[in-house]
Amino acid sequence: MRPNFSFRHLTFPAVVAGFVAVLVGYTSSAAIIFQAAAAAGATPSQIGGWLSMLGLAMGITSLGLSLWYRAPILTAWSTPGAALLVTSLPGTSMPETIGVFIFASALIFLCGVTGLFARVMNYLPQAISAAMLAGILLRFGLDAFGAFKLDFALTASMCLAYLLMRRYLPRYAIVVTLLTGLLVAALKGEIHLARQPLAFTLPEFIAPHFSLSSLLGIGMPFFLVTMASQNAPGIATLKAAGYQVPVSPLMSWTGFTSLLLSPFGGFSVCIAAITAAICMGSDVHPNPQRRYWGAACAGFFYLIAGLFGGAIGQLFSALPPALIHTIAGLALLGTLAGSLQRSLAEEQQREAAVITFLITASGLSLLGIGAAFWGLVGGIVAHLMLSLPSRKASASAASPPKTR
Repeated sequence: MRPNFSFRHLTFPAVVAGFVAVLVGYTSSAAIIFQAAAAAGATPSQIGGWLSMLGLAMGITSLGLSLWYRAPILTAWSTPGAALLVTSLPGTSMPETIGVFIFASALIFLCGVTGLFARVMNYLPQAISAAMLAGILLRFGLDAFGAFKLDFALTASMCLAYLLMRRYLPRYAIVVTLLTGLLVAALKGEIHLARQPLAFTLPEFIAPHFSLSSLLGIGMPFFLVTMASQNAPGIATLKAAGYQVPVSPLMSWTGFTSLLLSPFGGFSVCIAAITAAICMGSDVHPNPQRRYWGAACAGFFYLIAGLFGGAIGQLFSALPPALIHTIAGLALLGTLAGSLQRSLAEEQQREAAVITFLITASGLSLLGIGAAFWGLVGGIVAHLMLSLPSRKASASAASPPKTR
């Protein structure tokens, strides 16, 4: 039976959280999408079509999955996957590129249908997943205060507005902080809108061509990077926030969506981690069960962004970097604190959680796979080794108790 949802749970802070999530998503990695599409030889019109299709895909899946499961399920493109494509696609024809997208999406869909990915995630301790999320978010917190070097007046005014609102009207802290940043940036003349008008770019269908060399050399690494560096942190973020959503259906729906849209440039639809965390904070709603509207609103803004394709990226790029860094870091402050608290709550898992946090925060990248994956690997290895019973403990447990 379909779960019920209510428009009464929709709040203005949820709308703002959704907007900030989309803002952070586009401004942080839209340039990588441009580079990946250009590496494949896409024309400017095709690049706009790619962004249009990605926006529509993320909008439909975020809106639909969040309302269906009543959880802040936000989808995103695979930023680590796009970074891999930038270096791997030069010399690959556009039809072969589309074949790579279809191949990787089919593998993700297969992982969802078989339940393989869900079984792997079920064995992940909550402390380790929370520590991994904290390691991911640490950079955003540091960037927020590092923005003082970029624009002291703008960053200071936003931080002051945030602290005052957290003291007196905590539910509207991010709303007022964003408005304060926009006002100060406008007064300083730091919002530079492009003269190019917003336009709708019609996605172009490209027939795929499958080459064994491109499927194995690009498609398989792209699949592994997407699952390890995007979907795994995304699922871990949901679980760390206390949302026990069914993993296999999420993999199936996102994989199926990207499989359908790959011929039009929708190269990946994944479970978001960082932008989803923006929609999980207490600012969205005091009740965690009502924060799904934050991700649903983000889905609505993604639909609007998809309608205007590449031009929406120019709109977001008009804002000063200091404003983006500050609003993202402050919006994630509560989630970062909660993740750190959950990761250190259990003494038996504390050391493994700290190892996970440090590896993830280090920015380590090996074999083309990002730090989030290696943080999980390091934390799990540490957890297994530290939880193994010692010989002395095993011997004392096996020997019968002495009687007098």
